[in-house]
Amino acid sequence: MSLSSLCRLAGRVVPALLVAQFAVLPLQSASAAEHAALPCRSSAVCGSVIVAPVSQAAPDHGPCTSPEPVVCLIRAETPRERETARDQRMSYHHLLEDMERRECTMRAEQRSEEDIARTLVQMRNDAKDVVRAGMTPEQVAELEARNWKKYGNPLGPTADQLYLKYGSWEKVTEAATRSSAAVDHELGLEFRHCACEVLQTV
Repeated sequence: MSLSSLCRLAGRVVPALLVAQFAVLPLQSASAAEHAALPCRSSAVCGSVIVAPVSQAAPDHGPCTSPEPVVCLIRAETPRERETARDQRMSYHHLLEDMERRECTMRAEQRSEEDIARTLVQMRNDAKDVVRAGMTPEQVAELEARNWKKYGNPLGPTADQLYLKYGSWEKVTEAATRSSAAVDHELGLEFRHCACEVLQTV
């Protein structure tokens, strides 16, 4: 098995184990999470990567200083709830990897930029629906209310709305495969985009 394959396997297995350990030994697991990721930190490493332990701070129900509503929700959670949120976020990252894999396939098939963008936006919105299945009804309701107000639907912007915003299908594709850095940071994660060459070897 190649180094990139081993790294990808670690990227999927180690984070899940570390999340389970945080629930039992949060203080001892903090440095373990950081060291576990080090051997595979290279240009070949992509996808969902743990870069910090889950915050053990008490739930903060005061005014939120973040412009990102999901960050506010995370800060109001207990440490155990944040661990669950990180699991959900990592699942979302894996779905983004699937989107990048689909993009690579469509480009190899010489599909149009519009076809690629529309496919990925639909996949992203479908992915949101899947990940939100693990959220509480209150969290889902709050997020959907925000999206209804901003985009006119509960899942997020449509491909046409994104095209009006960015002005090109290439930029719509880029936006569709983007992960909120603020949300990832709050959960001690990074999402690193995968090159087609890497995606084809795992």
